[in-house]
Amino acid sequence: MSQYLRRNLGLDLVRVTEATAIQAARWMGLGLRQEADQAAIDAMYHGLNSLDMNGYIVIGEESKSGLHSPLDSGNRVGNGKGPEMDVVLDPIDGTNLLVHGRTGAISAVAVAPRGAMWSPYPAVYMEKLVVDRKVAHALVNEALDAPAAWTLAMIARIKKKTIRDLVVFVLDRPRHQDLIEEIRMAGARVALRREGDIAGAILAAIPNSGIDVLMGVGGAAEGVMAACAVRALRGAMLARLAPQSEEEKGLVLDAGLDVRRIMNQDELIRSEDVFFAATGVTEGMLLDGVQFAGGLAHTHSLVLRARTGTRRMIQAERLLQDQLRK
Repeated sequence: MSQYLRRNLGLDLVRVTEATAIQAARWMGLGLRQEADQAAIDAMYHGLNSLDMNGYIVIGEESKSGLHSPLDSGNRVGNGKGPEMDVVLDPIDGTNLLVHGRTGAISAVAVAPRGAMWSPYPAVYMEKLVVDRKVAHALVNEALDAPAAWTLAMIARIKKKTIRDLVVFVLDRPRHQDLIEEIRMAGARVALRREGDIAGAILAAIPNSGIDVLMGVGGAAEGVMAACAVRALRGAMLARLAPQSEEEKGLVLDAGLDVRRIMNQDELIRSEDVFFAATGVTEGMLLDGVQFAGGLAHTHSLVLRARTGTRRMIQAERLLQDQLRK
């Protein structure tokens, strides 16, 4: 481990997510998706370039939107003066939530030593299963294909709960109709959200958060980022690429990626030197949203460091730039 990585780089990253969340929050409820995305991308790009690192974006913004920006896969960020680092980022996880004034949008970024992060590009979708450290030892690859009732019974037994006491985080998508019915038939409760499966994965990995497990198909880039957080939290994650169209499947196969391979968090992120930071943009189950008052912005952030297993929740107050110029 380099001397540089003895520092908690997450404390540098959180300044980036705070600044990004503040810029993004100005667009809450305005219905202007492109403008909100651009403001967040600009803020995160400039913030990352102020850090002492030579960062390589493993999977970038174009994997979700198809639009290009300075945060595309393969681009470099950082001032070039620090170590080589893999970077995965999401200036706004939940852009539609933000622009429609809904809860659950966050800004997040994670880094690890160069070559540590698995890149699923050009895959867009990934099947995921996430649990906390209490259940981690029992999560075997077969659980990803097992009936939901079997998996939920195993989780309930280990947590010493009844199945009806479990809460399962699932994205509210037509593709999950059968999964949701399975979960309900098993007797568990379902927390449905339109977007935000990075936050959902983190909640599933934090003991006693109110979410016991995340199930279903979400973004591939979000899956890699979630794996960073899950590893830091000592939880467990299973993942497998899940193309949602023949076009996506063709691109994935042409890239030499295996759509049958099941991976865990240690295969997705092959290092203990992982740093993760996220800041709430709008109110959510994981983090409070940005609040503006009296020329100040109040933020709520999460910082994780895998090597030490440290989890920090940070409340910050920033003087807004227009106030600094007065």
